[in-house]
Amino acid sequence: MHFKLIIVLVEDDKTDLVLETARKNGAKGATVVNNARGEGLKRSKTFFGLTLETQRDVLLLLVEEHLSRHILETVAQAAQFDSRPGTGIAFQIDVEDAIGVTHQVEELTHEIEDKI
Repeated sequence: MHFKLIIVLVEDDKTDLVLETARKNGAKGATVVNNARGEGLKRSKTFFGLTLETQRDVLLLLVEEHLSRHILETVAQAAQFDSRPGTGIAFQIDVEDAIGVTHQVEELTHEIEDKI
C-alpha cells in the first residue's frame, strides 16, 4: 500500500473542522502541531512588536494515495482556503515508506478494494 502525506497549515480556529472533514473522507488520524507562525504575500501587522495575526496549526495526515486528492480538495473547500487569503494552505507529498501503520493498512484494504 502506498501513502501520501497531506500537510495542512491552517488558522487554529479551523483545525477541528479540517480534522473532521479529513476523517469523513478517509483519513484515519492526524498529528497536530500547535502554534505555528507563517507569513504570506503581505507582512503581518504588528503592534509594539507583537504580531496581530491568529495562530496557525500544522496538521500531518498520512493517507492512502487513492484517497489523498479527494481529502486534499474537501479539506481546502471546507476551510475556504481559496475564498480568503491567509486562511491556510494544504499540499501533499509522496511517502516512500511508512512503519507503524499496520492496523490502518488492514482497515484501509477493505475500504479501498471497493473503490479501485
